[in-house]
Amino acid sequence: MEEHLIEDGKYRYIEKGEGTPMIILHGLMGGLSNFQGVSEYFPSKGYKVLIPELPIYDMPILKTTVKNFANFLEGFIEHKGLKDVILLGNSLGGHIGLLHTKMFPEMVKALVITGSSGLYESAMGDGYPKRGDYEFIKKKAEDVFYDPKVATKEIVDEVFATVNDRMKLVKTLAIAKSAIRHNMSKDLPHMNTPTCIIWGENDTVTPPNVAKEFHELLPDSDLYWIEKCGHAPMMEHPNDFNHILEAWLKKRNF
Repeated sequence: MEEHLIEDGKYRYIEKGEGTPMIILHGLMGGLSNFQGVSEYFPSKGYKVLIPELPIYDMPILKTTVKNFANFLEGFIEHKGLKDVILLGNSLGGHIGLLHTKMFPEMVKALVITGSSGLYESAMGDGYPKRGDYEFIKKKAEDVFYDPKVATKEIVDEVFATVNDRMKLVKTLAIAKSAIRHNMSKDLPHMNTPTCIIWGENDTVTPPNVAKEFHELLPDSDLYWIEKCGHAPMMEHPNDFNHILEAWLKKRNF
């Protein structure tokens, strides 16, 4: 991402635009650049887009949990003096957004989840740690998308480096375990925050039935599908994703 990364105390983040704060939460293997389409589109529409770097590999192993990431997010929101935020999360980022919204409902005006974990146990990838096997990692990365070409060499190299870094791998597995422990099926019916669910019809990581279950359990949610699309709609079909989200925000007066 070409954008300037702001370093401010313990927070590192990208910030663009002025207006309603929209905080973007990246996934476990996802860099800030996964949301380039969103961060380039919404600042001109009256939104202040913020993408904090989540401390996925920086916390002590026992603190590497979804709940601690949700608390980190709350610290960031308070540090920036924000209120009535819109949270947008993919994969693990969606799970962090959901848990944060449950813990601090007064801070969140709206929630947007796409390919989110929080309901489905193998969302964090099974058969993961084949260290050293580049072709296996390449195949795993390609499986995330409907069109395998979206998994560029740069993306595959980044995932490969992560699983071959022993400490990062241990923390990745700790997060996976924490995500399974933090299943939110009992919490969702009590969460009244308006939620936009945008899902790839061909998501194999968090399959379509997961999106339907989120929609059924969340009292105030709308569900939208993107065709020929895997686990990361905002990367694979950024224009469709932006148009769906913009229409939803307008419909809800956000």
